[in-house]
Amino acid sequence: MSKGEDTRARILDEAMNQVSVRGMAGVSLGDLATALGLSKSGVLKHFQSMEALQDALIESMIARFTAAIWAPAKPLEPGRARLDEIFERDLAWTDGESVRGGCPLTATAIELDDQPGPLRDKLKAGQLLWAKTLQREFQALRPGIDEESARTMAFQLKGIILAYSHSRRMLDDETARAQAKAAYRSLVGETSPTPA
Repeated sequence: MSKGEDTRARILDEAMNQVSVRGMAGVSLGDLATALGLSKSGVLKHFQSMEALQDALIESMIARFTAAIWAPAKPLEPGRARLDEIFERDLAWTDGESVRGGCPLTATAIELDDQPGPLRDKLKAGQLLWAKTLQREFQALRPGIDEESARTMAFQLKGIILAYSHSRRMLDDETARAQAKAAYRSLVGETSPTPA
C-alpha cells in the first residue's frame, strides 16, 4: 500500500468512527484533519470534495460490515450455521467492536432515510443486497418456505439487532444481549443455540 493509499484508508477509518458517534452530517473536514494531524487540504486532496469523501465512506462502511459479518459466515454451512455466525458478529459490530460508536450503517441509514440522493441510493442498494443474503439463509434454514416468509424472517432478524442496539446503547440495558439471544432462538428454533 502506497503512502497516499494508507492516508486515504486512515481518513476513511477515522470518518467511520466519527459517523458512528455523530452521524454523517456531524463529520467535517476540520474534525478529520484535527484527528489525523493533517490539514483540511491534506484530507481533501484524497477525495476532491466532501461529497466524494461521503460516497467513499459509504462504500467503506459496507465493505467493513461485509468483512466483519459475512466473510466469516460465508464458508460455513448455509442456514443455521451461517445465521448463528451472522447474529453473533452483528451483535459485536453493534457493540462497537469495529468502530467506537456502534454500527455506522445504522447511524447513516437513520440520517439519510428521508433524504433522496446518491448517498441514500448507494446505502439502500447495500442494505437491499444484505436483506437478500439473509433471505437466502432463511430459505436454507427452512427449505420449502416461500419468498415472503423468508423476507419476513430477515425483517425480524434485523428488528432484533435494532432492538438490541437501542436497549444496549441507548438504555444501558445489561439484559439486552440475553433478550436478543432469546428472540433469535425463537426466530430460528431452539436446536443448536448460539453460545452464551
